[in-house]
Amino acid sequence: MGLSVRLALKSMSPGRGLDLFSALVASVQTGFGPFVAVYLASEAWTQQEIGAALSLGTIAAMLSQVPAGAAVDATSSKRVAAFVACVAVAASALLLAVWPVRGPVLLAEVLHGFASCMLGPAIAAVSLQMAGRAGFGERLGRNARWAALGSGAAAAVMGVVGSWSEAAVFWLTAALMGPALLALGQVRVKQSDQGDAGMDPPEMRTGRGWAVVRDWRVLGLALCVGLFHLGNAAVLPLVSVGLTRSSGSRASLVIAACIVLPQLLVAAISPWVGRAAGRVGVRALLVVAMGALPLRAGLLAVVGGWGPVPVVLVQLLDGLSAAGLGVLLPLVVADLTRGTGRFNLVMGALGLAAALGATVSTGAAGFVADRYGMGAALWALAGAGALATVAVGVGPVATGVRAAGPHPGVLPKGEGDRRR
Repeated sequence: MGLSVRLALKSMSPGRGLDLFSALVASVQTGFGPFVAVYLASEAWTQQEIGAALSLGTIAAMLSQVPAGAAVDATSSKRVAAFVACVAVAASALLLAVWPVRGPVLLAEVLHGFASCMLGPAIAAVSLQMAGRAGFGERLGRNARWAALGSGAAAAVMGVVGSWSEAAVFWLTAALMGPALLALGQVRVKQSDQGDAGMDPPEMRTGRGWAVVRDWRVLGLALCVGLFHLGNAAVLPLVSVGLTRSSGSRASLVIAACIVLPQLLVAAISPWVGRAAGRVGVRALLVVAMGALPLRAGLLAVVGGWGPVPVVLVQLLDGLSAAGLGVLLPLVVADLTRGTGRFNLVMGALGLAAALGATVSTGAAGFVADRYGMGAALWALAGAGALATVAVGVGPVATGVRAAGPHPGVLPKGEGDRRR
């Protein structure tokens, strides 16, 4: 069986290898969601201890965003960076499975936080190397499709496995890294394409280097991403509370539908987003992707008490946002950082902005909901999303975002004025 799997993987094209790798990595990450809390509770951890461990993991992930991106930039082989991150994720899963006591669990949370922050930029960099700038959008769309399929399948499988043994989820998580690494081994990148991942030789770089993170367009884009996640992160938790009150025992099924169905939409439309970016333009698609958030939050404020079916249908808009941002933001960053060698550093900075926005979102929304009601909280979240949408569409960030073209993204300094 193992030999047949290895032979099948060896016969894969590099594109199919990256498809499988994206799916398996996403499925492995699923094991570190709510399953950690369930597992630690089964090991007689108190709610305070569980909360402290999960909070440490969240803090580690936030603090690791920029250093992890810089580490990927500094690595000559992006596949090696992805390999190291995968091994670290597997090690953290094994620590949880074997030693569910304070020290190893906290180490596992920190290790997983840093490794996860390396995986995203590394996969994007490998994709850019393999597809080149012309094919980067479509490749990102394929990555998003397979990641969504992997996450959905893993959630179902791990739910079944977890009902038999909570620790088995983490054994399975570690085991899945084996085929993931074999799939990564089938991804081949030409040495001549190294520059496409921000690895331009020193004589070709602009000299901006780390200064790119001070570029007003990068800061503006990070602000938009932070505002978007400020509005987005608390929407489903707020709706889940309302569904629990109105739907009773059916709430879990409805919430599961609110998660799974948008993922299916991501899988369906992500490749189209990547192809359309060169024809329609990044700016227009970004406005649609970000604009889906204020529309979703506003509609949920209106239909939240109408029953589960309208809520699930409105929640599909989350898939539109996820597919759009997952494909478009790396395209913008790829053009913004051309010649600087800092593609992954800027991706990490955007990840930090997203994490900060999401962290503030839940607390702020809960504060508003307690004092003014759930409807007011949802409208406040819609307002944050609307600000992000306006900034991308007509604000200062928009002046650096190309309206159309075969290589969508952000124009290098000065080029926008020359082309206009």
